[in-house]
Amino acid sequence: MATYMKFVCFRSRRAVYDVYWQQMCLLSHIRCIVLRRSTSHNPAFQLSSRRRPTVCHFSTSCSTFRKDFRNITTKTNQLGTTKALVEETKESRNKKNLTKEITKKKNEYLLKNENIKEKNILELNEKRTLYKVQLPGQRLEPTEDDNNKSVSEQLVAHVVPCPIEPEDGNKDKTEDISEWVENKVQFRELPSLYMQLSKSRLTGLVVLSAMAGYGMSSGDFIPMTFALMSLGTFLTSCSANAMNQFFEVPFDSQMLRTRNRVLVRGLLSSTHSVGFAMTAGLSGIAILGLFVNPLSAAIAFSTWALYTMAYTPLKRISIINTWVGAVVGALPPLIGWSASSGSLQGGALVLAGILYAWQFPHFNALSWNLRKDYSRGGYRMMATTDPGLCRRVALRHCVGITGLCTLAPVIGLTTWAFALDTLPINLWFTWLAWRFHQKADSHSAKQLFRFSLLHLPIIMLLMIISKKKLSPDSEKNSLANWSVKKEFE
Repeated sequence: MATYMKFVCFRSRRAVYDVYWQQMCLLSHIRCIVLRRSTSHNPAFQLSSRRRPTVCHFSTSCSTFRKDFRNITTKTNQLGTTKALVEETKESRNKKNLTKEITKKKNEYLLKNENIKEKNILELNEKRTLYKVQLPGQRLEPTEDDNNKSVSEQLVAHVVPCPIEPEDGNKDKTEDISEWVENKVQFRELPSLYMQLSKSRLTGLVVLSAMAGYGMSSGDFIPMTFALMSLGTFLTSCSANAMNQFFEVPFDSQMLRTRNRVLVRGLLSSTHSVGFAMTAGLSGIAILGLFVNPLSAAIAFSTWALYTMAYTPLKRISIINTWVGAVVGALPPLIGWSASSGSLQGGALVLAGILYAWQFPHFNALSWNLRKDYSRGGYRMMATTDPGLCRRVALRHCVGITGLCTLAPVIGLTTWAFALDTLPINLWFTWLAWRFHQKADSHSAKQLFRFSLLHLPIIMLLMIISKKKLSPDSEKNSLANWSVKKEFE
């Protein structure tokens, strides 16, 4: 646009210059002719030689023309520059106005979307599933005024089913309900609910470790004693886990990992769950005491008491709960060992030591990725209060497992093949714990936790394969055999 204006100004100046030049030349020529004629017919003027006639020279007219033309061209240049500036200013203003309009429309669009999202969230909150948390010793029943109250007034605690959790044996699908309904449990659903209340996977691990203890003992293998020991251990573990869930209902409702449990959702009443726990616990300890031996029953009762009366309350008080929980996890092999031999030898302590040391890398790696969940529930774990200690303890106990596996053939519990077979497995376990200690990230914690699930069964299997008799002659009059003989008399 500026180039075009310069071209127009140049053409206009050229045209003015040509016209003005032609006019000035014509006027100067006419004036010269008039002056010559007047002087030729006037004798007085001819006689005065000193007086020079006034003649309009061409140079004078040209100088005047240059001044006038300079003024014209200057004004023309100023006019062209002004027009260009005006047009540029208009363009810039148009651009600014266009930018303002675009920004305004964008803000209006974003505000409209936010309003729509808020409206959708409010609608979803009105339609979402609402639960009341059933506290220990209380039974929740719908009231007539619940429909007239607001959502905040209706809820004792707010629980929303977690859609991202994987489905397993301890979690069921939940359905949205718009109003209070009575929970009716059919008889065929009770076994599934009891297994969820008993933490079936944890109970299965406890029973397997007790079986490993029975298999590694120096006593004879008696199928009936083995079956009764397994049943008693199973019932005692079910009771301990049910009591643990009963005490932690208010806190489980705040955690994503546990808020779909049976008692949190109100599928079983508190009275029902406590009754199941007491029945299972008394039955398990009675079976161990009457049909196995009193030592196994005493160890099982100690395990139940430590888990429900020490470990469960300590979870909200101090990180010592992890060490108490490791002791609880180390006792089940002693139940099996004492059930077979009627006493505890050095091999039983080595086996319990391996279980004790294994608890730390297993649980610390698990709790590392659940730190936010444990903090939300108010639990004091090493992963939340002291992350550095959490990683160091896991690494130390992985090294300790290697030493305990080497100690097993030294005391005559296994052959030296066990130490050689478990060495690469323990070294890899230690390497994963070292990576977890150095990186302190979610990926390394998951790798350590997943391998720990394979590590313990492999160690137990290799130990049974490499088992060596502690005494060549088995005690045929042992307390375990005596209890079984008494049963059939």
